[in-house]
Amino acid sequence: MKPLMRRVFVVLISLLTLGMYVPSTQIDTDAAEKKAVSDNATIASKEDQLTEEELDFNPQLPEQSVTTGEWIDAITNEAKKQTMAKMGPRIISKVDEDMTATILPKMEEVMEDILLSADTDAVPYYEITEEPAPGYGEKIFNIYNKQTQEEVARFHVRRDKRPSEGYWFNFHYHLQEDNFTKHHEIGEVYWEKNTPPKWMS
Repeated sequence: MKPLMRRVFVVLISLLTLGMYVPSTQIDTDAAEKKAVSDNATIASKEDQLTEEELDFNPQLPEQSVTTGEWIDAITNEAKKQTMAKMGPRIISKVDEDMTATILPKMEEVMEDILLSADTDAVPYYEITEEPAPGYGEKIFNIYNKQTQEEVARFHVRRDKRPSEGYWFNFHYHLQEDNFTKHHEIGEVYWEKNTPPKWMS
């Protein structure tokens, strides 16, 4: 019973004296300012220790500016990747040769024409979307102006079923100039008579 009484006694005393005694502590409200001053002093002392040779050394950073041609190359390469991703491995395994021989070069040529016809100052703001439509959607990618948030061109692929021939993949694009209504042909690739799998499968 003695240990229990001790505990009760300690709790009662602590409740009675709660708030009566506050230990003296000095709160440093200027700590942030003092730290900044000490950091500046440390930097200054390190600079004093540097030799003149070390102070004169000023490495040149590589230029980040990219030419219009390099930007066009980068966009067209990304477009090729998007197109291959859209087709998916099951379709590409059968039509890879036709894609690389006819469709991709023609698509690259069309993209270069679109980008070269644009204002040179606007080209660095041109990008392509990175979400081709899966399933049965036609969208491969869109070219848009990031600065104005406007689409410039839409590149699509459609499945066409022709009687007694089978399925064809029709690659085409739409332009902002005609409000994306006219189909501009890129080319066609033959699949076979059986129904092709969904895009990106």
